[in-house]
Amino acid sequence: MTSIDFYFNAEDRLQVACRLAGKAVKQGSRLLIYAPEPDTASRIDKLLWTWPATGFVPHCAVRAPHAAETPVLNGSGEDTPEGCELLLNLGSECPPHFERFTRLLEVVSEADKESGRARFRFYRERGYKITNHDLAQNNE
Repeated sequence: MTSIDFYFNAEDRLQVACRLAGKAVKQGSRLLIYAPEPDTASRIDKLLWTWPATGFVPHCAVRAPHAAETPVLNGSGEDTPEGCELLLNLGSECPPHFERFTRLLEVVSEADKESGRARFRFYRERGYKITNHDLAQNNE
């Protein structure tokens, strides 16, 4: 069963997503960033090139020719790339294919707190193991 990590109290949801993507790469994991809204997908793509300021996170679109060799992929559909065990949700709803991944990462800021709570309830009601990370308390 998919384990779910909620990172809440994020000051900047996309910066936290970049930090989690960088952490996944350092740990040798492959990550799919699910961003169904075109504006969010474009913003996370640009941010992964420049944040943190001293580095960049190797990434590409899930259907790009070099996707099989790229550790972080961006997608908006139900693609489940081979070897991607992590899914990071940047949508306002639960990803339709999250159960295909070993871990789901949810990042919640003040701006999307209500949709984050709805997703949390959805997962909890279905018996998923949820781990909470309060970003106001520590630097995950």
